[in-house]
Amino acid sequence: MHITCVTVDCADPAAVAHFWNEALRWGGVTVSGSGNGATCRPPSGGPYLEFIRVPERKITKNRLHLGCAVDALDELDTEIARLQVLGATLAWEEEFPPEIAARYRNVVLRDVEGNEFCLGAGDSTAA
Repeated sequence: MHITCVTVDCADPAAVAHFWNEALRWGGVTVSGSGNGATCRPPSGGPYLEFIRVPERKITKNRLHLGCAVDALDELDTEIARLQVLGATLAWEEEFPPEIAARYRNVVLRDVEGNEFCLGAGDSTAA
C-alpha cells in the first residue's frame, strides 16, 4: 500500500487548491467541471492534494495536517511572509527549550479556509 493523495474537505475547492499550488510552487490546478473538486500536483509526479466541496464548515482544529519545511532557519520568516501574502494566517509557534529553539522552529499556520499546517525550519532532529 502507498499514499496517492491527501484529500481536504473545504467550501471552495478551487481557491484552496490555488493556495496550496502557489504555496508549494507546484505544477498547476485542475478543477472539476462541477467545481466540487480540485487537485494540485507536484510537477515531478507522486502524491498530490485533492480538495472536495463539503456543506459543513470547519469548526475545530484539524485531526490531520500537512507538515511543510524550508531548509534553513533563516528562511523561515521570509517564507511565512510569502505564505501570508497568499492568504495564510499565523496560528501559533511551538515553544521549545532554548537549546532546541536555537536550531529549530516550527510554526503553525492556517490556509485560506483555516486548515492548520506546520512550517518548520532548521535541524528537526533537535526537536
